[in-house]
Amino acid sequence: MDTTLLHYDPLGVVLILGAWNYPIQLSLGPLAGAISAGNCVIIKPSELAPASSSITASLIPRYLDKECFQVVEGGIAETTELLLERFDYIFYTGSGFVGKIVREAANKHLTPVTLELGGKSPVYIDS
Repeated sequence: MDTTLLHYDPLGVVLILGAWNYPIQLSLGPLAGAISAGNCVIIKPSELAPASSSITASLIPRYLDKECFQVVEGGIAETTELLLERFDYIFYTGSGFVGKIVREAANKHLTPVTLELGGKSPVYIDS
């Protein structure tokens, strides 16, 4: 008889572009998912949270495989250089303006992307 078989494969190399307002959570949360799916990851923490970026850059290579997990620190120039590379998935949290730039870079390689775009002062209104 025919049977259904599910076979899960890692995507490959995932780029995580972290946010400044919750720099640890919004970088390490997607990292945990990427690791559990078997992917390698490049994390680019926000340059607007330098202490969090520095601790991430020092702890990730200490506790995770340096061949598979990298942290790239820097600002706009470094992010622009990263976005020229081909990734298998991109996860971005931040502004809609930068989200458009990330999406355009991903489109060049048909890279799937998660854009978690926010704004200031989100509110929930209940009647």
